[in-house]
Amino acid sequence: MRSHTSVFTGNCLFIAVCCSAAPFFLAVGYSAWSEYPGWHWPAILFAFGLVGTVMIPVLAITSTRQEFPRITRRHPVKGESHRYPDDTFVMFAPRSEQSSTQAQLVRADVLEASLARYNPDGESTFTTHYGNYTPDEFTPLIRLRLRVHDAEETDGTGGFEVTGEWRVPSLCLSAITAGRLVVLVGAPAAPGAQRTVTPHWPRSNLLSGTRTYRVIDLEGRTSQVTRRVGRQLQQMRISREVGGVVMAGDTVDLRHLDPHTAARYADLADRDRAVPEEQAPVSEPGEEARRLADQLPGEKAAFGSVGRRWSRRGGVLVRGRFLEMRARTTFQDHGPVLDTVLRIQPADGTPPFDAARRLTVPMDYLTVLHRTKEVVLIASPNGVSYDVDWGRSSLLAGVTPATVVAPDGQGIPLSGRPDTIWALMNLLASQGVSVTSPVLDLRKRRMGSVASLVMRVVSG
Repeated sequence: MRSHTSVFTGNCLFIAVCCSAAPFFLAVGYSAWSEYPGWHWPAILFAFGLVGTVMIPVLAITSTRQEFPRITRRHPVKGESHRYPDDTFVMFAPRSEQSSTQAQLVRADVLEASLARYNPDGESTFTTHYGNYTPDEFTPLIRLRLRVHDAEETDGTGGFEVTGEWRVPSLCLSAITAGRLVVLVGAPAAPGAQRTVTPHWPRSNLLSGTRTYRVIDLEGRTSQVTRRVGRQLQQMRISREVGGVVMAGDTVDLRHLDPHTAARYADLADRDRAVPEEQAPVSEPGEEARRLADQLPGEKAAFGSVGRRWSRRGGVLVRGRFLEMRARTTFQDHGPVLDTVLRIQPADGTPPFDAARRLTVPMDYLTVLHRTKEVVLIASPNGVSYDVDWGRSSLLAGVTPATVVAPDGQGIPLSGRPDTIWALMNLLASQGVSVTSPVLDLRKRRMGSVASLVMRVVSG
């Protein structure tokens, strides 16, 4: 398990080698200045070397903060985020491609999905683009086979199929895994020609259930609209007609809308209250045919490595939950750099707290955001700071299936059992046992001390 200190030391040594000329100039300038105090060039050489030498730890600290972001209570949340309920998730995704105002807004089901191309050449360094929120080189090209529904379809039998390749913002990949998209369908360019289909990615995040959705009616009552597909589509059409409806976090407050729009929303709420719409499933059937996690980059899922010193001093694992993600213009090859808000539950039982932190979120984790927003955090022994462990987080989120191999060789799959995976992670961490893969093989000799405890957890 990499520590913050080891990352800083490595970065410091690397930058010191790259800037090795600076200490040399510092020494030469100091020596020459002592011998020739009236000359200006030794002073200039000394100043140049001093600035370069000082920059070595400064650059090391900056690069370590980017590469190994540490979360503490000193990262306060600005605005209204601290008022979010525990089940809230707000996402500010890049704007979608524009379409004709005559295009119909309808639902489309993803039948198949595969990665067509993703080949950035940033070599995992941080790359920032100005004025372009979805640069092609960091936006995967996904091949999709869609069933596009008719505008008034309710039984899922009508519509037509279309196959094509679209650039999908990484923040919206979970909508593909969930299998529900919002698309804008234009009229055919000529009789018999295929109709143009343009996915609307931010609205797809809403329809898929990745982003939560609430409505406060004119009487102040709150209704949950997350995964109420029919009602959401009608609300989106109203919003599109009036030029947009502002959401505060994940909530639309009808008391802040113009009377005509509020009345149309309220009518939908009344109809839903009279005949409640059932929530759509978390994921539509056939998820195996559109699973992208295995095709996109990310951190290797694992039960996790354990530092002996950290374990001996009482370090523990804790869980956190994303409340908010906001797109930025900085990227790494394996994922976008996002402004996030995390709710963290400390291990000592104190009340949870919210922290705002800029994190690089792996793409494979983003594909399962419709199922979970939880992450695993490594707490320092003194409980002051927390570091995101993406390997453990990916395993807990189900990006990669977890398996336990019993002493008799029987494989025990843990898919759909996050609480069991969490218990095993904590058990291994407390015993100082590292498992850097998603398979926990109890037949290995070093597992002898924990084999019985692991089987007890798995059978329980």
